[in-house]
Amino acid sequence: MSQISVRAPRAEEVTLCLFEGDAETRVPMVRQGEEWVAEAPPPGTCYGLRAHGVWAPEQGLWFDPAKLLVDPRAVELDRPFTYSPALSEYGADTAALVPRAVVPGALPDMPRAAPRFRRGGLIYEANVRGLTMLHPTVPTARRGTVAALAHPAVLAHLEKLHVSAIELMPITAWIDERHLPPLGLGNAWGYNPVVPMALDPRLCPGGVAELRETVAALHARGIGVILDLVFNHTGESDVLGPVLSFRGLDNAAYAHNADGSLINDTGCGNTLDFAGPALRRLVLESLRHFVRHCGVDGFRFDLAPVIARGPGFAADAPIFAEIAADPWLADRVLIAEPWDIGPGGYQLGRFPESWLEWNDRYRDDVRRFWRGDCGVGTLATRIAGSADIFGKDCRSVNFLAAHDGFTLADTLAYNERRNHANGEDNRDGHGENFSWNNGAEGPAADPAIHARRAALARAMLGTLFVSTGTIQLSAGDEFGRSQHGNNNAYAQDNPVTWVDWDNRDRALEDYVAALAAWRAARDLSQFPQDGAWTALDGAPMDAARWEDPATAGFVWHQGKEAALPTGLRIDRAAPEAGPAAAPLGDGRPGGGSGGLPG
Repeated sequence: MSQISVRAPRAEEVTLCLFEGDAETRVPMVRQGEEWVAEAPPPGTCYGLRAHGVWAPEQGLWFDPAKLLVDPRAVELDRPFTYSPALSEYGADTAALVPRAVVPGALPDMPRAAPRFRRGGLIYEANVRGLTMLHPTVPTARRGTVAALAHPAVLAHLEKLHVSAIELMPITAWIDERHLPPLGLGNAWGYNPVVPMALDPRLCPGGVAELRETVAALHARGIGVILDLVFNHTGESDVLGPVLSFRGLDNAAYAHNADGSLINDTGCGNTLDFAGPALRRLVLESLRHFVRHCGVDGFRFDLAPVIARGPGFAADAPIFAEIAADPWLADRVLIAEPWDIGPGGYQLGRFPESWLEWNDRYRDDVRRFWRGDCGVGTLATRIAGSADIFGKDCRSVNFLAAHDGFTLADTLAYNERRNHANGEDNRDGHGENFSWNNGAEGPAADPAIHARRAALARAMLGTLFVSTGTIQLSAGDEFGRSQHGNNNAYAQDNPVTWVDWDNRDRALEDYVAALAAWRAARDLSQFPQDGAWTALDGAPMDAARWEDPATAGFVWHQGKEAALPTGLRIDRAAPEAGPAAAPLGDGRPGGGSGGLPG
């Protein structure tokens, strides 16, 4: 890094601030077009920026030289972000409040290699802190960090589940939403970032090297790494939010209405504007950084319609072509969360053919089927790859639960969310979860209720593992993790979101491991064409059976010419009798309600 360069086209002056402890040295930067540049100090130097100009928020101008600003291109910070009202107050100096960027040393390129993940595999979605904070084998000092993922016990668990790639919820630096500190809460998920490349020191105290070494350890076990990145908004929030980086340098990075007000397509108070090429260049630089210098295999894009807006969503948006044309990014795994709350925000099935997409229709329809209010025809469509959404090319990421919403266990134990601990009077989180408590709300002492929940969990997991497309498992769902009914636990950095390894359901874990082994031996990226559907009694499935709400299930028989013949059986009538959604290892229908392959 021979120069520090920052975009601030409307600033009157930008100053580079160098820190040695709390001592600050200010160096004027030189304008070069829309950028301001200065010679980079030696690696390891802590620095920030100050921008001079007009303070007129109503005109989109937030220049305040009292505000220490973080370089949008920073890759390491000396401390995490912490919220303070002073961050929003004009004239309040924030040098003591804001993290300083750290000048990096030389960042070596990782060896070029194809992603370790291919369509049809298993993605394991994990919060780094939540997954490892209570792990009994990981050393205490290492828990809650990216390095903990490279511990042999964690790697062994991922291998047991035949995980193809671990998807890390945000590990870039975030700030708490301003309403959380007064409630004694903090953001536990990280979906409130400030700058796109800087790793959060709480999760990755070893910086880029720690992430690079952890990725290498996972790769050595054949496990890919996908980063969940937030490019739709930043932690600078709405007009009452803090001045931390973009807002104080180039507020035009945010999308604005004609009257100058901020567009809120994310529900977070501000939305980044991908119509501008400068922002897209920074995003591409960020993606390249994580591939070149850390070796990651791909990315999941939070509220992804935002990156294709300019201002309306476009299936041929520039960002898609720019990623496809980039030699570092063209072969990466790209996953869209294909919705936001903006106009036309639900875009499931409309992303490029090279992208995978989270399929919430799969989640909802599988839940509804096993709850009893969805027919077998709809379920078969989901299991067979959701061709009604994606056509013949299955790009679906099938999931039963994710970080946002009920865990799988809570889906079967709660009719209503229990989010009171979030401090919003239980108003936050999804109101419709297609959940059902099976006879009692929350923990139940009745053995029959417990047995039915356990059977349904196996049935739903069986459904997931026999489904066509990529599948995704939320960490802990393989052994019954509960959040006690909280379906929006973003502010619970505590045992609510920490995986309880000591009290996990080991029998369920072994069941899922057996399903995973069965799936890992087969290519389920596309639905096979050689086979037939029959009813549970062996008769062919016809239109009347598919449409009859009373039809309890079906069997799929795959042809013997397949390299790995297989089949599956779905039976909703009596899940307590055994695996009600199960693969059939030899391609022939089995007795009872099916069974795991031998």
